[in-house]
Amino acid sequence: MGTLIYGYSSQKYDFDDRTLAHVKMALVTKLRRHESFLLNWQFPAELGGGRVSLWISREVPMAFVFSSSRPAKLNERWMEALLQSSQRTGGMVIISEQEAEGLHPGA
Repeated sequence: MGTLIYGYSSQKYDFDDRTLAHVKMALVTKLRRHESFLLNWQFPAELGGGRVSLWISREVPMAFVFSSSRPAKLNERWMEALLQSSQRTGGMVIISEQEAEGLHPGA
């Protein structure tokens, strides 16, 4: 399990390492372009449900902590799905790898 640490109060958000690796690269891509945006995700029902939206900006500190010492092999379609969603007014939505693959059937 990996952790996204965000903001001056160092709020922590847990994700599996594979998801966090993809989110990290999508965030870095956007921030290198000097683009600020919303990052959104939902908590599963088994964790009580709910959702989070964070304003992602170069001015706000963040860290990515992974439980594995090996970097995940990145899925380009998943990365593209995350980046595509960031272009909407509502911001980037963290979706599962299976959901991203479903956006590109047969690809």
